[in-house]
Amino acid sequence: MQDYLPACKIVSTHGVRGEMKALPLCDGAEFLSRFRRLFASASGQGEVALRGVRAQGNMLLVRLAGVEDMDAARAQVGRTYYFAKADARLPEGRYFVDDLIGCTVLDADSGRALGTVADVDHPGAQDIYTVRDAAGKEHLIPAVPEFIIGVDIAARTVTMRPIGGMFDEPVNGDEE
Repeated sequence: MQDYLPACKIVSTHGVRGEMKALPLCDGAEFLSRFRRLFASASGQGEVALRGVRAQGNMLLVRLAGVEDMDAARAQVGRTYYFAKADARLPEGRYFVDDLIGCTVLDADSGRALGTVADVDHPGAQDIYTVRDAAGKEHLIPAVPEFIIGVDIAARTVTMRPIGGMFDEPVNGDEE
């Protein structure tokens, strides 16, 4: 797990007073506006005060301390800024994808380990967990209450109730 996660990547300048257009790498302007500081590296180096952030379409407009004109903003183009996970306050039941990766997936009924969370995708209304079993086979699990019973980040476990065919081959009565 990482202590610093990507917040945004500066893609261009915006105006002449140091504001910058950025690609959001987190949940967007509302989430990012809760932070007072960002970091210039994923190791927490280069702390800079976040002076403002607002949405512009699917992009962000960002103001950082020390970036007061177009030339200073231009020097930031291409740079990724990070936030400290310790500074974040997530609502109950919400987790960073980074925290889910590597969690052991347990069967709620048997307690059997089904695999580990290898990836989390966001293709639509709900997340999809990619769970890799001991044999290396990947299983796609919708992150919905019908399947995911609980997540315990401290214990590094995801408890689920799989249905037939999710982790074992479906029974086919038509085989001869």
